[in-house]
Amino acid sequence: MKKSEIGKLITQPGGFKAFVPNPFPPHDRFDFSPSIVRKDNQATRLLGKLDGITRLLPDADFFLLMYLRKDAASSSQIEGTKATMVDAIEAEIKLTDKIPSDVDDILHYIKALNYGMGRVAEDKFPLSLRFIRELHRELMSGARKSQYSSPGEFRTSQNWIGGSRPDNAGFVPPPVNEMMAALYDLERFIHAEDSIPAVTKAGLIHAQFETIHPFLDGNGRTGRILITFYLWHEGFLEKPVLFLSSYFRRNQRVYYEKLSAYHNGYVSEWLDFFLDGVIEIADEAIEIIGKITFLREKDMSTIQSMGKRASESAVVVLRRLYAQPIVDVPTVQKWTGFTRAGAQRVIDRFIDKGILSPVDKDKKYGQSYVYKEYLDIFVGRD
Repeated sequence: MKKSEIGKLITQPGGFKAFVPNPFPPHDRFDFSPSIVRKDNQATRLLGKLDGITRLLPDADFFLLMYLRKDAASSSQIEGTKATMVDAIEAEIKLTDKIPSDVDDILHYIKALNYGMGRVAEDKFPLSLRFIRELHRELMSGARKSQYSSPGEFRTSQNWIGGSRPDNAGFVPPPVNEMMAALYDLERFIHAEDSIPAVTKAGLIHAQFETIHPFLDGNGRTGRILITFYLWHEGFLEKPVLFLSSYFRRNQRVYYEKLSAYHNGYVSEWLDFFLDGVIEIADEAIEIIGKITFLREKDMSTIQSMGKRASESAVVVLRRLYAQPIVDVPTVQKWTGFTRAGAQRVIDRFIDKGILSPVDKDKKYGQSYVYKEYLDIFVGRD
């Protein structure tokens, strides 16, 4: 692909230079190279395969929650959060008395993902600037940096990336007036009926959004959410199970380099990196679903070998473990309606069958238990 003029640096009244996007998409459109087209075709085929496998997966919504947590942790870690997916699971069932601020970042991300899923699925809400602002509101309201981020509102002042001031920053996004014009262009591009392949278009949407950087904080996380919602909204996935944050985190330095290349006009460099990510993560998700299916069949068979009465309650618990693989006695009580002693008996049977194990073997009271073989499928590579 030849170099595309995405925008230019223009000196501002304050003496610094800010990036001002050209009308988008460029008037000469994009000239995709054969290699980009081939990668898009490969990515599209894998998404179709992933979607087909997901449709056959029992309890798919339970597994989806695990994908949400995985993406939430990876996306938040890109922004400096140290907490993990496991930390978030423990916080969700209140196994910790006080939620650390970096764990809270992940929980806010999950909240935004769940909100967006409901908005798209139930209300058939379009992917509009209003939708983007609502996602940001859910992501940042009550978060540790929310006092600086104006949750749900596009910025009304200049921001910058890197450095202590705009004049020594690594990148200065467009001033407010040019920012709004660029956002309206992006909204029209999202809904345009054009010939750009959808997976490639998702990559262009993300890069252009990050270039505009319309919020004071939370731009990266909001922009990464948009990738999945765009592909889901366009009907490429029955359920939003393709999340690229773990790929971006594993290649964080290159991720930033390629976004920088994008706004410098080297769009093909960004798309090449982005499409590699879709291919890698779709392949990984297909492999994960295969492992889940095998484990589910194995453990379901183990449970059904129990007596009839014991296996009935065990099946209830096993299904719920796919969404909540770290539990304590009160959690199992809530799922089954059993007494504390009855819930403990169920847990003990799972331990005996090698499905659950204590998180801390030396802990005498308030013990929690992990479905480790299942959890490792999601966190093993990361």
